[in-house]
Amino acid sequence: MNLIFAVMAIISLIVMTVIDPENAYSAMLGGAENAISLAFKLAAIYCIWLSVLDIMEKTNVNKFLHKLFSPMTKLLFRKEDEKTQELISMNFSANLLGMGGAATPLGIKAMERMNGDDTKASDNAILFMVINATSIQLLPATIIGLRASAGSVSASDIIIPSLIATSVATAVGVILCLVLRKKK
Repeated sequence: MNLIFAVMAIISLIVMTVIDPENAYSAMLGGAENAISLAFKLAAIYCIWLSVLDIMEKTNVNKFLHKLFSPMTKLLFRKEDEKTQELISMNFSANLLGMGGAATPLGIKAMERMNGDDTKASDNAILFMVINATSIQLLPATIIGLRASAGSVSASDIIIPSLIATSVATAVGVILCLVLRKKK
């Protein structure tokens, strides 16, 4: 896939340089400038939310969230130990707040604990991956931050559509995983 993308990018640059050489270099520099600007904005958003997660951990809010999500995680992720359940709960709460980047390290740790040394994903790991990929978002903070930094007049208009779409996707994903698990 990387090779295909690299070939497409090189061909595009060559064609752009041949067709419109006056604007080709300014377009390339403008694109690079926009990419760097976006990277800094995303880094700032992730730094804020990772700090929030750290504060949550130091103030034991993570323990409260674990208790809150515990009935659901114990029902969905049977046979997982308490630490794995806690990591799953923290991942869910980070995703609920739209902190996908902050949820990723927690999700990786949970997946490692679910699979151990096994090279094949367990049923719980597959279900967790589906829930993590579709993650219900009460507050899509990253998208709101990007929309606001891009000059959106109403950056938070995405909240209700995002909540509906992610809820439906998560429900369908969980149902399919549970049905396929039973058939197995």
